Amino acid sequence: VQLQASGGGLVQAGGSLRLSCAASGRTFSSYAMGWFHQAPGKEREFVAAITWSGSNTYYADSVKGRFTISRDNAKNTVYLQLRSLKPEDTAVYYCAARYYLKDHIATNRGTEYDYWGQGTQVTVSS
Repeated sequence: VQLQASGGGLVQAGGSLRLSCAASGRTFSSYAMGWFHQAPGKEREFVAAITWSGSNTYYADSVKGRFTISRDNAKNTVYLQLRSLKPEDTAVYYCAARYYLKDHIATNRGTEYDYWGQGTQVTVSS
């Protein structure tokens, strides 16, 4: 699976962005998907994850109520809607994929993901 993230940019605090992650391959629907971010000088952190069918979603406490993860399996794409952005959300955002034999499972551990996209920069100005 190859992943291509896009949609990042420069936005003022309080603004919104929608990130997209397009996946190649015919078994996209068998992969749980996650978003992570990494700010300069910091470790990569979990942001959100979604199961095969989208039946379950998971969020880091810092983004709950502001970010929404979703997916369109017909388009092999996962999205991350970012709202009420804060300067501390500034980071490179990465999408990742993890194969599972069944639905209703996802993980917030980056080490458990099989494939990663190249990242897209999100910069929030104050």
